[in-house]
Amino acid sequence: MLNKINRFTAVEYLKVFFPSVRREIVTLSEQNNFPGVIQVMIDDMKIDTQKSNVQKINISIKRMYWIYKNGNSYIRYIIENLFIRSFASLSKNLKPQQWRFLYQEIPKDFRMVYSEQTKKDQDLKF
Repeated sequence: MLNKINRFTAVEYLKVFFPSVRREIVTLSEQNNFPGVIQVMIDDMKIDTQKSNVQKINISIKRMYWIYKNGNSYIRYIIENLFIRSFASLSKNLKPQQWRFLYQEIPKDFRMVYSEQTKKDQDLKF
């Protein structure tokens, strides 16, 4: 069985997967700030949202999913609580048809986590 990806290995993959924000990834990883690295990915997707670049967002989500499914428990925890939580912002900032398309493309595990988070958030409101 392969070893699970840790935060150091994840950063190396992210530098390759997201060359446009490589400098920020390097800086934050040198500060041992993996949550900050994930926030950079989220911010990059927000820029793509403003440009209506749904295909690039889709690719970013799939790349992050690969890290998630191969990651250790820390990696999965951070991705669930930062990256997947950011889907709420995507759904609000994309046009409805863009969000429907993107949601269908989101890997099932991510959709399940997002649905659970949304339900818990709704339960907290009442």
